[in-house]
Amino acid sequence: MNASLVIVGAGPRGTGVLERLAANLPSLYGDRPLDIHLVDPHPPGAGRVWRREQSPLLWMNSTAEDVTMFTDASVEQEGPVRPGPTLAQWARTDGRTFLSRQDQGGYLRWFYEQSLAALPPSVTVHEHRHTALRVSGSRDGRQQVWLAGRPTPLLADLVVLTLGHLESEPSPEQRELSDFAARHGLTHLPPAFTADSDLSVLKPGEPVLVRGFGLAFVDLMVLLTEGRGGRYTTGADGRLTYRPSGREPVLHVGSRRGVPYHSKIGYPPDGERPPLPRFFGPEQVDELLARPGRITFRRDVWPLIVKELGFAHYHRLFTAHPERTRMHRPDFEEKYAAADPAGAALQALVTAAVPDPADRLDPAALDQPLAGIRYRDGEALQEGLRGYIEADLARRHDPAHSPDLAVSHALLSVYGQLVRLGDLGPWWHGFFSYLASGPPGPRLRQLLALSRAGVVRFLGAGTTVTADERRGVFSAGSASVPGERVEARALVEARLPEPTVEHTRDALLRGLYVDGAAATPAGLLAVSAADARILDRAGRPHPRRFALGPHTDARSSGAFARPGTNAPAFRQNDAAARALLTFLRDRAGAPAAVPVSAPTPEESHATGH
Repeated sequence: MNASLVIVGAGPRGTGVLERLAANLPSLYGDRPLDIHLVDPHPPGAGRVWRREQSPLLWMNSTAEDVTMFTDASVEQEGPVRPGPTLAQWARTDGRTFLSRQDQGGYLRWFYEQSLAALPPSVTVHEHRHTALRVSGSRDGRQQVWLAGRPTPLLADLVVLTLGHLESEPSPEQRELSDFAARHGLTHLPPAFTADSDLSVLKPGEPVLVRGFGLAFVDLMVLLTEGRGGRYTTGADGRLTYRPSGREPVLHVGSRRGVPYHSKIGYPPDGERPPLPRFFGPEQVDELLARPGRITFRRDVWPLIVKELGFAHYHRLFTAHPERTRMHRPDFEEKYAAADPAGAALQALVTAAVPDPADRLDPAALDQPLAGIRYRDGEALQEGLRGYIEADLARRHDPAHSPDLAVSHALLSVYGQLVRLGDLGPWWHGFFSYLASGPPGPRLRQLLALSRAGVVRFLGAGTTVTADERRGVFSAGSASVPGERVEARALVEARLPEPTVEHTRDALLRGLYVDGAAATPAGLLAVSAADARILDRAGRPHPRRFALGPHTDARSSGAFARPGTNAPAFRQNDAAARALLTFLRDRAGAPAAVPVSAPTPEESHATGH
């Protein structure tokens, strides 16, 4: 029997692992026979999120030139670099274009086919369009991967989980809201992937409360407006006007911050880039990992991140806009390096060197732009928020504010380092996405047009939603307009489910947790930093089970990446692929037979996702 590897999840992350296997096979495994089984109910390459069967109105959230599946010289890995085209080069399009998710799905399918072609004839790849339900087997023997609709398991020397984003069971709050909706004949859509949600339950003209102002909201906005026949026209002044179809609901949107994610920056980088990492790199992470006791994000990590972001910001300000500074750059950088990240001396230095407060980096103000601001009524809030979005668009498309782009580069650098520290909770990921992973500028211009047309209305910061038992409706208010509330018979939670192993709807992942796999305090699957082996609750890495992706504490910012950024996902894929091949090489020969346990009745009758 050939050596066998099962990869559960054939989307971009699983395909990335496959590419790294192909790249490392010649040196680590030679021409020995190997069976690779790819398990996914969705097409390999694109997977669920990037599949072709979705609305062509949904865009990528990155420009085409900022998307690649190929390693380059920046990636710190042991395996060989196998360069290849970016999405823009593959599609032969303007690199600053935001292509559709369907286009990205085509790129990923092509990448998958290239990865298959790179494998030697001794490797056979088997595609299984099924859902994996369970993994069984001892630590020292072959693993059994049970699939829905298949009475016998796949036998594997090794199993890799590259599951991508997962659905989860509703939280107690979401269950209460759903129960309330059922009792009163209301509509409640809990956290989910917007492209997969049944939006037909949201009726034309009805008010809909929307909680969440990130990328899930942008998808919702698109599908309920253009997706229902509305269209945009552009005036002579370049301003968009929305022409409703009459089938749109009225979306009342709010969130903790009360504002949408910042627009993608609309100008290319130029000039000298900040030398990153500078204050939060491998050396600082090593020091954090060597400290006794548990690392606390706010106390131990956040001050270093702020100093790194500030360094990038001021480096760019001094090099590109020196007329807005009042100190020689070498003097400033020497004193900046010596200052305590959280101390008063650093703030005093910045105040002296940068006279205009608008040119200073203030992470707290960035995180909470509406903090302390109150509007006299809802209409004043609409005007205020439109002004905020217009100002954000202007700033993010004006190179005079190029320190913003430097901060975006620093955020990517920080993300690459944080992977080694594991799960740090949801706040950081939200902050990163809000600043560096917002929507394309055209989407915010559409949002402004929808606001002017009355199809979208803003709720403000600190949005709260309550279930009004007496009136039988949902009610929303915010700190931005104290005392005012909006009532509706529909509530949409515009955010992704939290990928916790205890409450995931994925039977395989939940089963691993029940059987003893470790989870972080935030509920992510714990894996070894070196090669992504799944850890048990005693901290022992499983010799035959690996996991990569957003359901783990080694999650990175995505399965694909911007070229030249030493992408964490690529580093992880290479390390895991090399560990897999080394294991198989060292155990080459006939594997020991293991008894196969029968599936449970639930598994025998399960269907796919």
